Parts: sequence; structure tokens; C-alpha cells
Amino acid sequence: MTSLAEGPALDLDLFSDAALTDPFPLYRRIRDTAPAVHLPRYGAWAMGRYADVRGALGDWESFSSARGIGLNDLANAATQGMIIATDPPEHDTLRNVLAARLSPKALRDLRADIERRADELVAPLVERGSFDAVADLARAFPIMIVLDLIGLPQDGRDKVLGWADAAFSASGPPGPRTDAAFPLLQDQLAYLSGIEPGALTPGSMGRAIYDAAAQGLIKQESCVPLMSAYVTAGLDTTINAISNAVYYFAEHPEQWDLVRQDPSLIPAALNEVLRIESPLQFFCRVATRDVELDGQTLAEGSRVMMLYASANRDERKWDDPERFDVRRNPVDHLAFGYGMHGCAGQGLARLEGHSVLAALARRVARFEVGTPRRRLNQLIRGLDALPTTVHAG
Repeated sequence: MTSLAEGPALDLDLFSDAALTDPFPLYRRIRDTAPAVHLPRYGAWAMGRYADVRGALGDWESFSSARGIGLNDLANAATQGMIIATDPPEHDTLRNVLAARLSPKALRDLRADIERRADELVAPLVERGSFDAVADLARAFPIMIVLDLIGLPQDGRDKVLGWADAAFSASGPPGPRTDAAFPLLQDQLAYLSGIEPGALTPGSMGRAIYDAAAQGLIKQESCVPLMSAYVTAGLDTTINAISNAVYYFAEHPEQWDLVRQDPSLIPAALNEVLRIESPLQFFCRVATRDVELDGQTLAEGSRVMMLYASANRDERKWDDPERFDVRRNPVDHLAFGYGMHGCAGQGLARLEGHSVLAALARRVARFEVGTPRRRLNQLIRGLDALPTTVHAG
């Protein structure tokens, strides 16, 4: 048996402009090298194959989140107590606070309103003919839905998206991008700390968090980290899934034709967009014991990057993974994570995505897009702008 502490290593920079713009060739090198590859410049391992990533995410006792999910000590300390950086039993206590509000039954009650709001957003954009699919569509919709559900006061909402973006990027390796993001993460926490519970909309998810603290179900000091988790995670996946969907359907009009001819393909289409362009690139785990991987040993204490986006393009799992095919229906992709830390809000994100795609399918025959501008974030892959022209039909 070979210890991975002395095993395969690659001197890769996953956070250069070029790598953040197109990380997939580097991910393939990692997958082709070994189940886990040491990246010396980060003092961490990278795991990129689907079966290994899924297995590790499903084994929280061997791969812990409680020592932080990022690549720098400052962010790992700042996120202590946040739901993404906990193991059971603390994780389960925090997750249960909003579990009922994100359940399938609760989402069924929201469906009609979210579908109506998607129609109200999409109809005038299609009438305009040209718009930015990121700013005018993909960002506008989840911000309107998620922040209303959390019940945030109007004052400060205009900064929430920038803070959420920074909260992800702050967990990258030490360096200028992390230095730039970290103060914004602190601003987000200061903003949330300054909101009195009474300022949150009655009956909202945010108010429910403080009610749980008042009832002794969670600690009072858990309220702000939990608010931060839902404000941060509730936006980026949906925003990037919607904008990426417009881009891919513009590039693959025959796939859009399939969706319009058979709208029952919309859930499969959204899954395929999330598989091929996973917004979240990675979170870290720390091995709590020596773990065997394909005849090698990953040593206890190793920090491991779980490369979700790599796993979702693993040739060992997916047939022709670079091909965009709405009939693939990859229901077991890892874009929402897997296991105990699988995204708690993925049902809401799917409902938002399905509603927007359905509203577009009823009105748009063809998308044309200009040159997209990519947003460089150390953990989230997405677009900053996508000039779009639609042809109604």
C-alpha cells in the first residue's frame, strides 16, 4: 500500500485567471493522475473522480467539515459554526431549523407564486427582445424570491449579492483574491448582525431562525451564521444555472427545440446544465482517519478539495461528458453536493429554475448571445454578463 502523503503530486495553479476561466483541462489531469492528487502549493489534496467524490461526501465520519471547508485558516475560523462547517449532531440541529420550510410540501405551496413571478419577469424581457441574461434575468429572479423568503429588510438588499459572491471566494487559498473577498464576508456578517429579529418579515425563514433560538432549539450565537449560510447559498447556484442555460441553449438550439416540443424535459435540462457547468467548483473536507483509496492511503488530517465540477465531467461516470444533452437526465450529478451536506435549498433552486425555463419555453423560439463576460470567483463558476437577443415564437 502506498501512502498518498508520499504519492502523486501535481504543481497546478487552479486559481489563475486562465484556470478559473477554463478549469476543465486541469481537472482532467487530476482525474487521470490518481484518485487523489497532492497539490503542494495549497498544502491540500484534490479528489476529482465521481465515485471517489461521491463516496467521500457520503462519509462524514471519515471526511469532516468541522475543520473548515476552505483553503485558508482565516476563512475556516470565520465560518466555524456555520452549517456548512459542522458535523453531527450540531449540523443536524441547525439543518432542522428550516427543514420543514424547504420540504417538498412547503415548496408545493410556493409553486404557483414562483411560477407567476417567473412569468412576470420573463414576459417583458421577451417583449424587449434584447437584454442581459445575467443582470436582467438570472440575478433578478432568485434575489427577488430568496430574499423575500428569508424576510430581509429592503435596506441593504442591493449589497447582498456582492457579499454572497465574496463569501465563497474568501475560502480560496491565501492570496490577493482571498484578501479582497474577506472584508466583504465580514461586511455581510456585520450587516446580518445588525438586523433586529423584529425587522425580519413575520413568518419568514429569517424570523424562524430567531424563533428557534428563542425556543432554545439552537444557540443565539448560531442565528447570524445560519442566516449567512442561507443568504449565501440561496443565490449563486440558481443565478448561474439560469444564465448558463440561456448560453447553452443559444449554442445548442436543437436542444432548445427538444425542450419546447416536450416541456416535461425541463427538469432533465436543468440537471444537465448543472452537470456540465456546475456553479460550485469545490468544498474541502479533512480526513479524520487514514482512508484507503484504490490501494493507496490518504493520511489522517489531510485537507481534501472535493472537486464537484470535475466529478460531473468524469469520463468514468458519464458517456461523452462534454456533450450537452437534455435527454441525459443526470439526476445523480453532484452540483448540489451529496450526503449530509447536500444543498438544503436545492428543491427551491430547482423550482426557480424550472419556472424560469418554462416561462421562456412558452415564449422564446431562439436565443442569440454575444460574447459572455466571465465572473472570476475562487469557488463559484459563472458569468458576469451575457448579451442576449430572443426571437419570440
